[in-house]
Amino acid sequence: MALAADVPKDTFRLSMLIYDTRYRAITIQVFVLILFGLFIAWLLNNTAQNLAARGKEFNFGFLWQRAGYDIGQQLIPYTNDSTHFRALLVGLINTLVVAILGCILATIIGVFVGILRLSNNWLVSRIMTVYVEMFRNIPLLLWILLSYVILSETTPQPRDFRVTDEMTAAGEAPAASMILFDTVAVTNRGTNVPSPLFVRGLGTVDLGPFSLNLTLLAYVLVVGGSIWAWRRIKADATAKQQATGLRPTTWWKSLAVLFLPVILLSTALGLHWEIPELKGFNFAGGILVAHSFTALLIALSLYTAAFIAEIVRAGILAISRGQTEASYALGLRPGRTMNLVILPQALRVIIPPLISQYLNLTKNTSLGIAVSYLDLRGTLGGITLNQTGRELECMLLMMLIYLTISLLISSVMNFYNKSVQLKAR
Repeated sequence: MALAADVPKDTFRLSMLIYDTRYRAITIQVFVLILFGLFIAWLLNNTAQNLAARGKEFNFGFLWQRAGYDIGQQLIPYTNDSTHFRALLVGLINTLVVAILGCILATIIGVFVGILRLSNNWLVSRIMTVYVEMFRNIPLLLWILLSYVILSETTPQPRDFRVTDEMTAAGEAPAASMILFDTVAVTNRGTNVPSPLFVRGLGTVDLGPFSLNLTLLAYVLVVGGSIWAWRRIKADATAKQQATGLRPTTWWKSLAVLFLPVILLSTALGLHWEIPELKGFNFAGGILVAHSFTALLIALSLYTAAFIAEIVRAGILAISRGQTEASYALGLRPGRTMNLVILPQALRVIIPPLISQYLNLTKNTSLGIAVSYLDLRGTLGGITLNQTGRELECMLLMMLIYLTISLLISSVMNFYNKSVQLKAR
């Protein structure tokens, strides 16, 4: 005999997949996933049929063929006898160098300009406003071309640095001279800077398509360890300050851990510098930094800094005015108030849009092709694509690499964003 308190169990019916809210969301997601899978299958099948009709097959074997072209700006060994994969690596490193240096310079300039835009000095704030509005409203490509033209057309030729016997006898100076204690030469062909040489280098390790420079690895490890030790010193000083109210003197410890290990390593490896010298019709020795690299870096940094400046200004204005007034009431100077009170709180507002600017700068490095800077776009998506005729493979590889770089930047910045967020208690 059934009791009245017993509730009949509801049996599952197919109609519940549509009408029951417990299952409807899952049904829609499965349906959309099936449609997306069918679309991808159709796209791949259509691509395969079109490639077969053209007598092509989808493979990446071309990466191991001889490249046959030169790359002026390179940080790893490369010749025109190297493979297309090696050229890809050179282009990828060139992209990363510009992106990393551009993000650092744009952040420094952007923070500086954003703070000065809020200055009480009318002239300073208006000058910063003109800078922001001018760079934000002119296309980046024009700034890249303008920077390249200025560097190429306004700098002297190598022959202008020559000192002849007649000039020495007459006491005449050359038309152009090197800068920074006669160590750097800026010409219309590029900028020649000193290159580091080591008496006792650690050599390299061949890892197949890659080669690991042990000397560079040693410097990376030493610098990384120094930064970690410096952060530990700051954290210990902060902990003591919170416990006792007095902050210990740490400047000499910071200087020691940041510079002493690098100096000791350089001394142990016998570091010395090769200074560029004028020989024949051009400078020899040192490192030649192409104007295409310099122009791209300057334009990217100044252009992105204008947007970062507005982000910084908005983040500062988001902090209550009472925070500043309370700091002044405690006797803190404006500079200390900005560094210790305003900016740490403004970071929670600044970081999210700052990630987008870093991603934009990284992707905008592809515009370097306009000034013949062979980055990933110029090598894999340019010369390699035209030589091999592998349009689909090159485009897919380039998209995958840019996507990977962007995801890495987003992950790092999101991790830092979480570290500066307010913690719930």
